[in-house]
Amino acid sequence: MTHLAIFASGTGSNARKIIEHFKNSPDVRVALVVSNKKDAGVLDIARAHDIPTQVLARKMFYETEDLLGILKQHDIGFIVLAGFLWLIPSYLVQSFDKKMVNIHPALLPKYGGKGMFGRHVHEAVKANGETETGITIHYVNEHYDEGDIVFQARCPVRPEDTPEDIARKVQQLEHQHFPLVVEHLVRAS
Repeated sequence: MTHLAIFASGTGSNARKIIEHFKNSPDVRVALVVSNKKDAGVLDIARAHDIPTQVLARKMFYETEDLLGILKQHDIGFIVLAGFLWLIPSYLVQSFDKKMVNIHPALLPKYGGKGMFGRHVHEAVKANGETETGITIHYVNEHYDEGDIVFQARCPVRPEDTPEDIARKVQQLEHQHFPLVVEHLVRAS
């Protein structure tokens, strides 16, 4: 059985889809939800599914390796970043090499990097007159949005689309593909 940890900073819609996807899986289980915000909606989702949670303090995350011990206690074999906004430190990247993925709401390498998340991405896509956007699932390294790309899916951007319209299209792609790609990667690892 592979135990997953989901790291998220927000409402947790992607985390919910992943939790639901693996709910009855005989060999993959979401065993921990980690957040850097004590009031993140993702923590409520985890509690509703009886999944243990961990709230990270910045100092602990960056100045110690205590998180590795917590992950070991939960026998975590794979990490999924689902809207987690902190840069991942080297000790965690090295410990979960090719066993940690992130989802980004654009077609990398465009619109990636520090500060490019959520609405900021969709506003940039709109402002630059892009005709398509999408999602990128990639392995995590020590830099924002620069790990090896595993999967991309695209959707059209029409001239009349608002950033909110773009966000809805991208979120549909996330919910459709992210759980399946995670399942494929976990089974292949």
